[in-house]
Amino acid sequence: MAYLPEVYKGFKKHFPKIAGDYDKLAMSCNDGGPLDEKTREMVKLGIAIGLSSEGGIKSHTRRALASGGTAEEVRQAALLSLTSAGFPSMIAAMKWVDEVLDKQGK
Repeated sequence: MAYLPEVYKGFKKHFPKIAGDYDKLAMSCNDGGPLDEKTREMVKLGIAIGLSSEGGIKSHTRRALASGGTAEEVRQAALLSLTSAGFPSMIAAMKWVDEVLDKQGK
């Protein structure tokens, strides 16, 4: 994935060892089980929605799409948060998901 948020680029610049360790940990977690990349990104999207993390939601929306997810699947992931995270969290997530989808023309 070519896109990196400016805040993460700054983190990598100021703390390269920690960023490298973090990246290795992320890879270990990704390789730690049977889930494919698309499923992992959809799970991470759901976690980001539960945390109301705008950056996480946008990042994992982009990554879910890049790994083969469809706009409909990503929107459903946001919709599923309605009954567990509540309407305000779901509607904010839907807004951030739609911003990414609109930017990608989906």
